[in-house]
Amino acid sequence: MFKTLARMTLLSILALAAAACNRDSASDGAGGNAGPAQTVQRSVELVRQSDVAGLIEHMLPPEEFARVKTEWNQRKDQAAPTADERAQFEETMKKLTAENAVETLYAEFEPDIRQFDAQYQKQIPSMVDMGNSYLHGLVRQSQSLSNSEKEQADNVIDALSKWVKETRFTDPALVKQALTAVSETAKSINIKTLEEARALNYEQAAPKFNTAFAGLKKVFDVYGFSIDQTLSTVKIEVLSSTDESASLKVSYELLGTPLETTTEMVRIDDRWYGKDTIEKIREQKAEQAANGAVDAPAVED
Repeated sequence: MFKTLARMTLLSILALAAAACNRDSASDGAGGNAGPAQTVQRSVELVRQSDVAGLIEHMLPPEEFARVKTEWNQRKDQAAPTADERAQFEETMKKLTAENAVETLYAEFEPDIRQFDAQYQKQIPSMVDMGNSYLHGLVRQSQSLSNSEKEQADNVIDALSKWVKETRFTDPALVKQALTAVSETAKSINIKTLEEARALNYEQAAPKFNTAFAGLKKVFDVYGFSIDQTLSTVKIEVLSSTDESASLKVSYELLGTPLETTTEMVRIDDRWYGKDTIEKIREQKAEQAANGAVDAPAVED
């Protein structure tokens, strides 16, 4: 179990590099008075506050946010859970929220931890190097990234790869700290069954999104990757701006590596949004229309 988790974690961490080259998506949550730079800064603040629900609302036009909430509350396409899924969820939550959860879970994981250390710990550098090369290859082959974006992505990949190489994720003390963060988060979320989770409407689920993300940040903190520290280094500079669009340079420091990226913004109805976000919304609406789906509210220029 731990071996599989470790592999998935490694791939997920390295995959962040591919996602990190995407431009920021944000809207002007403060209203029409906020400019594009203030809009992006507000996104940063919401992530630092672990306010996932607030960030979702902040980054989307009002009509699109309303559609997201409606889809969540209806969840028409969500298949009913099987008996095994329900039982597994309930068992997992009982383990995570038990009074002695950390000791019990660590005792369960310890044999896998020892086996992983014996068989794979020395291979971590070469495994990371392989993943590093693969991701660099994807970046080089990308047709959608500019040369500067490719350079940015390469730097992110290298920074995360260095962190993974230097971090012993199976260190018993760190594993127990991570398990403590996970257990405390599960207790705070306070969901016992899958049926209970599925019954939550968006407004009820939103605070739990925030709690879960705050818990995830604590786990990363245990292993020396402070998301809040990274966000505290963000600096935003307006490169160009008109009444309808703006280009921003966003500089930050990731695990000791200085990085920067360019964010393109557009203004709609006196609010600023990430250009990529608006384009993706329109592409989705066009695809739905082509497939005969019911039209969602239009995003007007």
